[in-house]
Amino acid sequence: MCGINGVLFNGKHEPEAISKVLSKMNMEIIHRGPDQDGFFVKDSNNYAVGFAMRRLSIIDLSTGKQPMFSENGKLCIVFNGEIYNYLVLKEILKSKGAQFHTTSDTEVILRLYENFGTEAFAMLDGMFAFSIYDEEKDKIFIARDYFGEKPLYYTKNDGNIIWGSELKSIITVIGKKPEISKQGLNLYFQLTYIPAPYTIYSNIHKLEANHYLEINCNDQSYNIAEIDQNFKKNVDPNISFEEAKTLTHTLVNESVSSRSISDVPLGTFLSGGVDSSIVSLALSKQINSKIDTFSVGFDKKSFDESDKARTVAKIINSNHHEFIISVEDLKSNIDDILLNFDEPFADSSSLPTYLVAHKTRQHVKVALTGDGGDEVFGGYNKYYMGKLNAKYASIIPRGAHATLKNILNPVLSTKDDKRGKRFKVKKLLNAINYDDEFYYNIISLAYQNSEVAAILKKQAYLNDSLQYFKNKIGKNNNTLTDFRNIDKIISLEGDMLVKVDRTSMLTSLESRAPFLNKEIWNFTSQLPEDYLMKGWNKKYLLKDSFKQYFPDQFLDKSKKGFGVPVGDWLRGYLSKELNSYIETEFLVKQDIFNVSEISEIVEKHLSGKEDNTFKVWTFFCFQKWYKQTYESISLGSLI
Repeated sequence: MCGINGVLFNGKHEPEAISKVLSKMNMEIIHRGPDQDGFFVKDSNNYAVGFAMRRLSIIDLSTGKQPMFSENGKLCIVFNGEIYNYLVLKEILKSKGAQFHTTSDTEVILRLYENFGTEAFAMLDGMFAFSIYDEEKDKIFIARDYFGEKPLYYTKNDGNIIWGSELKSIITVIGKKPEISKQGLNLYFQLTYIPAPYTIYSNIHKLEANHYLEINCNDQSYNIAEIDQNFKKNVDPNISFEEAKTLTHTLVNESVSSRSISDVPLGTFLSGGVDSSIVSLALSKQINSKIDTFSVGFDKKSFDESDKARTVAKIINSNHHEFIISVEDLKSNIDDILLNFDEPFADSSSLPTYLVAHKTRQHVKVALTGDGGDEVFGGYNKYYMGKLNAKYASIIPRGAHATLKNILNPVLSTKDDKRGKRFKVKKLLNAINYDDEFYYNIISLAYQNSEVAAILKKQAYLNDSLQYFKNKIGKNNNTLTDFRNIDKIISLEGDMLVKVDRTSMLTSLESRAPFLNKEIWNFTSQLPEDYLMKGWNKKYLLKDSFKQYFPDQFLDKSKKGFGVPVGDWLRGYLSKELNSYIETEFLVKQDIFNVSEISEIVEKHLSGKEDNTFKVWTFFCFQKWYKQTYESISLGSLI
């Protein structure tokens, strides 16, 4: 695990100058790899290429140093991530005559590329972002894993191509202040995050999950291609539920096993929910000694679920570490957490995620998580919405729905950030759509498209910022499989995995997600949907496959999620800062928001007239980024 950076410059350049740029980029991501750094610079008549990395040593502590080179020195790689099937791939390569000089997974990727070219990328089971320079072809290949667990940003700037694991490395060397992207801005205010291929900056992009860049070094042109996984339809269409249970049990245990390979201590995040409980259970059964489990609770009881984590810890006999979070714990960390995303990011669960990662890092260097279980096995409440939307739309005419919304929205409004039944009914009511786009309304966690139009000035607003994804995914998305696919492409990559990567790497902790295994995804995507969600029973198959290890109905208990009472905090110790963000002079100078509309939303929340937690927190996080990151960008020459 580490962070990577890279540059491709047009024309001839002094190696020392390139090394200086790479060193500056590396300084921005020391937290991702505090153990080692490494550099590679190659200057030719037509171009100069440079690779850099920061390493967090997990596997092959002594010989896994990067950059790494092929036998003839014509290939070079820097790699961020872990390849979980590297031992299997290593044996395949040995059978073809390959020789190895390290025990690292990095060398396996390099040898795999030597033998199979870009087809090698689909053979990898893992989380990764890597760069390979092929001197003989005068090309650079930059690839990202199937789900997008590891980040990769890139830009073409005055004929030069720059890329890295985090935005801050690019921003510090591009030599000019980037403009705010209208696309990124509008996506953020709808979703609370910005999914690939977009960022908050114009002309700086995220490489999409399961894609790779192929860069021609001689003319700095590039193509983006999807990695062809060539998934096999290997599940019997008539598979019984009992057979599916057996396979689920096997696949999950195998995935946990492959993701527990480490030369350093590891443990698990344990929230007490279905996913983290099953991962912790599986790991405990595969390791002879007690495992370490880590959880957080909240001093606000409506958000606290630490009792469930304690129950699981007792069942598996783990060394359990529990930390209770209060406002005081966040005060000294909130800026570091939010600003480390480098662009606006308003998933408030990033706050406790960071704190549990920080505490966990004091004991272990690697933590397994339950992330991805909801997407892979169908566990979100929002997956009910397909049934509810279809039923509602068949009964209530479109015109009557508009009237109902006007009547019920004020009635369903709450004054406190409790996120109970009234909150959920209101969310559903406003997501109902008669044009086959209701699921996009469901995942619009902050503002609906029409609400974004109201708060942003005309020149800042972009109608239907989700159109790129709608075109990519296609129409008629009404099934559980459709919803899961939308989540994989948008929410998982843009929100969940960003949150986990940035918060854990900020503490130099490696997080691994056993449910994010492409073979498990391929398996569940071929099953009858009612195996995943039976009636209103979410994650039915997963729970039934492991229920024998837990008390009766334990896995059926409702879970609140990693929620944080930010609505209360915005009315409390954050209120002064929030008020500074709606000062008329600042908003007018900013020239992004309609002053009266955004001020009214904030003031209603602050006064307690209306709970606008998600809207106001999204605005707060944007303004914090704008004032403390965007306005403070310092300019300098690239080289």
